[in-house]
Amino acid sequence: MSPNSAPQRPAGRVPGIAGSLRIFGVPVRFHFTFWLLVIWLVVMSAGGRQSYAGAALFVGGLFASILLHEAGHALAARRFGIATQEIVMLPIGGLARLERQPRAGEEFWVAFAGPLVNFLLGLVLLGLTYLQGGAVAMEHWRDADDGNIVSRLAVANLVLALFNLLPAFPMDGGRVLRSLLAEKRPTEDATRITARIGVAVAALLALTGLLQANFLLLFVALFIYIGAMQESMAATAQALMQGARVRDAMVTDFRTLSHGDTIRDAAEMLLATSQQDFPVMAGPRVTGLLSRSHLLRALAAEGPDGYVASAMDRDFVRLAPDMDLAEAAASLGGASCALVFEEDRLVGMLTSENLSEFLVLRKLRADRASAQEEASRGNA
Repeated sequence: MSPNSAPQRPAGRVPGIAGSLRIFGVPVRFHFTFWLLVIWLVVMSAGGRQSYAGAALFVGGLFASILLHEAGHALAARRFGIATQEIVMLPIGGLARLERQPRAGEEFWVAFAGPLVNFLLGLVLLGLTYLQGGAVAMEHWRDADDGNIVSRLAVANLVLALFNLLPAFPMDGGRVLRSLLAEKRPTEDATRITARIGVAVAALLALTGLLQANFLLLFVALFIYIGAMQESMAATAQALMQGARVRDAMVTDFRTLSHGDTIRDAAEMLLATSQQDFPVMAGPRVTGLLSRSHLLRALAAEGPDGYVASAMDRDFVRLAPDMDLAEAAASLGGASCALVFEEDRLVGMLTSENLSEFLVLRKLRADRASAQEEASRGNA
């Protein structure tokens, strides 16, 4: 979830999407690996006293619970005026992509809404189980059948709620903890503390997994560790971009292509410069953006005599030079480059590479200033 300030095109989507639908007006996209996991779980769950239809019903109910979990995040975010760009269903769960990062008080409710949905679903399903004269027992998991699907889904929802409330990124519990800490301290500090707690949780899970030879726990530990590191790096980047504008980080010395240039011309320019993305001009007007990946695809499909006009991206990201850099970085989404315009005049380019270089330089300056301040304190 990253902040996004009205970009001129949607943020880059996760590749490998196979199927989509809309829930509460929010696009829900399914990664192809999600369907592979569904098929594998149905095959593994069927057998014994449980039919394939029963296994499919249980797996479908489980993933419907995860989808409702993500819908809970989306509805809570909508209450604070934060739109959800999309929900992507992956083998590890769902991912709700918000248009901006919720503030501390908002993040608490947005993060807590997902586990709350699973907790309420679990209670409702438990109630249905007992109304039907059934009960919840561990034997249901060892000897699954078509008659205990509801009770197993009830337990699964309660487990999902508790698991997601672990105080570690990327779990919802980590975001809940950060939001509480951010009420008393800067967001960057709150993120660092939560990330450290997440690393400790990951270490405990990894140790338990090793002692019990449980590879699932080892996978979860790795997942939590990676999430903690990513959130920590993202918070550091946000702090380094604090107060900076697009004009501070954009490239102003760049080459352009003409609307009538061929793929051969573009390839020669790619080899002659260190530039990876080229604005395409028709006179003084920008008509598109040709990236390295688009160029290579066109070279393979059309050959060197094709034209850049047929290969360029006409739906590129547009930024203003005075736009907040953190918002601009979020607007990049999955794109490698955005074009910066002052009114209708192209004045620069913001690429993921030069943004990383800008952050490195800012970090070095900050570390140097901190070292000099500590030295002056020592001399005093």
